[in-house]
Amino acid sequence: MMTSAPGPHVPTELEELREGPLTRAKGTYRIALLIPLCGSAGIWAPSCISSAQVAVEELNRAQGLDGRKVQLIMLDAALEASIPIEETVNDLIETESIDAIVGMHISAIRQRLSKVVRQRIPYVYTPLYEGGESTAGLFAIGETPQEQLGPSMALIQSEYKPRSWALIGNDYVWPRTSHLYAKAKLREMAVGLTYERYLPFGLKNMDQYVREIGQSDADAVLISLVGQDAVTFNRAFGKAGLHKRVVRLSCAIEENALMASGARNTKRMFAASSYFGTLPTEANAAFKELYYGVHGDQAPVLNALGQSTYEGVHFLAGLMQGHASIWHEKNLSNALPVIHRSGRKCLSANKSKRAPIYLARADGLKFEVIKEI
Repeated sequence: MMTSAPGPHVPTELEELREGPLTRAKGTYRIALLIPLCGSAGIWAPSCISSAQVAVEELNRAQGLDGRKVQLIMLDAALEASIPIEETVNDLIETESIDAIVGMHISAIRQRLSKVVRQRIPYVYTPLYEGGESTAGLFAIGETPQEQLGPSMALIQSEYKPRSWALIGNDYVWPRTSHLYAKAKLREMAVGLTYERYLPFGLKNMDQYVREIGQSDADAVLISLVGQDAVTFNRAFGKAGLHKRVVRLSCAIEENALMASGARNTKRMFAASSYFGTLPTEANAAFKELYYGVHGDQAPVLNALGQSTYEGVHFLAGLMQGHASIWHEKNLSNALPVIHRSGRKCLSANKSKRAPIYLARADGLKFEVIKEI
């Protein structure tokens, strides 16, 4: 499935790309922005599109990318999309209709696409993920459980001293791998695990699973549900009043899901991330000024997943500016330093200088950043 984002230079039909792409692409650098446009993760799309557009506008005000104006091509990378994304991407690469990929989608899609892209064009993968991606030509720039989950679990354990935890997530690679790490962390802290469940995408009712968590006597729950599924879970959790005795932690619930859950359903809920819209940093202040300058005060809410597409476009630009001849041999773990803009951190040529992780608490319809962890 393909759709257009607001603004100039965005084709509206896949067929338009296929007929004479080399002629039309002259003078433009086409980035396929792969984001979920439907399904459980579709709630992220407006923020992701809007954030990527800010990066494109910045690049095009300067010299573009590779000396060419940058153009975004929106592709639906939802697991529920009617057309498999790997078929569309392979077709566009074969016809030289796209020059690069910036992907903000779940890890299951990344694993499928990595077998298709095969170093033919650079592929920047932007969200938090389970870690361990080493495919050449694929650059996973998001945080991993070791960076994000371990410190936040330790802080919750220190503050609330839960006797046991529950784990709930969608049934795919990121939740399962993250929970393997979480279980190791619980063993390290000598804390029990009383409940673990993996759910299919798109469940309309989570009452049963909230009830099971309540019956398990867990004092804390790690939520690794995606998008709308996290919203459905939080609404059921709030309705059951389980927040009165169970504290919640998530590495994936961001501002869109927070607002959709509703303030009364997010009490005693914490999130760990390298970015929040309320983050009081110089890098975020600069990003917010650009973002609202482009889109106005009614723009989609700022959040970690949206910011990641902004950073992903700029990472791509930095990669091609500094390492255009060797990118296909590298991945993030062995890449040369890539200098790029980010809303998470200030410019740095030090590839080992990762963005810090923060723990935030839900405060009505916004996250209050508590501390760097």
